[in-house]
This record gives sequence, structure tokens and C-alpha cells, in this order.
Amino acid sequence: MTQPPAARRSASAEAQSKVLGKALLRCADLLGLNGARLALTIGVSEASVSRLVKGNRDIELNSKEAELAALLIRCFRSLDVLVGGNDEQRRAWMTSHNHALNGVPCDLITSAQGLVTTVAYLDRMRAPL
Repeated sequence: MTQPPAARRSASAEAQSKVLGKALLRCADLLGLNGARLALTIGVSEASVSRLVKGNRDIELNSKEAELAALLIRCFRSLDVLVGGNDEQRRAWMTSHNHALNGVPCDLITSAQGLVTTVAYLDRMRAPL
């Protein structure tokens, strides 16, 4: 028996939400972000991040949290390409002062504006004009 279209969409949205949450947590770990910094970056409480880690919470699609999570994943992907997948270089870049950004990336990304600026900078570095 097949599911009605609404049930399929709901199951698909739930699966996408879980994938987004897992990708977000993996990227945060590889960027060296702790729960508190991740919470600030995506605009949720530390308790919400803890529930996400434990699998007791998903990221609601089409929410501000999901948009910020997708941007953080994009930040990771751009940086990962630039450092050739090197964990040490990736974490060093995140924790060092960047003159072009006028700040430390792991601090900058805790605001939506800083995250967008950091992602735009990394995108420009990947594909210079």
C-alpha cells in the first residue's frame, strides 16, 4: 500500500531535517565549534543543540535556524576546499585573526551578518574574479 502524497512529503521533510542536523553537527565538529558557539551561530539555545546532538530534536526546515545551518555548512565546504581537507589548517583559520574580515572567523560567525560575510569571503577566495 502506498502512502498518500501528504504523508510522503512529511516523511521526506523529516528525513531532510535529520540529514541537515547531522551535516550541521559534523561541520561544527570539523570546524572546532563547541555547543555554545554552534548555538549562537544558528540562533538556538545550548539545550537545543544538546538535544540535537542526542537525536532528540531535528532542525525545522524553512526556519531561520535551517537557513543559518545551511550557511554554516556552506562555510565549512568552502573552507575545506581552500585548505585541502586539512583539519589542522581549517581549525587554525577559524581561530586566527583574519585581516580581510577584520576579526576571528569563529567569533564572526556567531552573528547572522558575520556568518554571511565569512561565507561570501570564502566564496570569493574559491573563485577569484
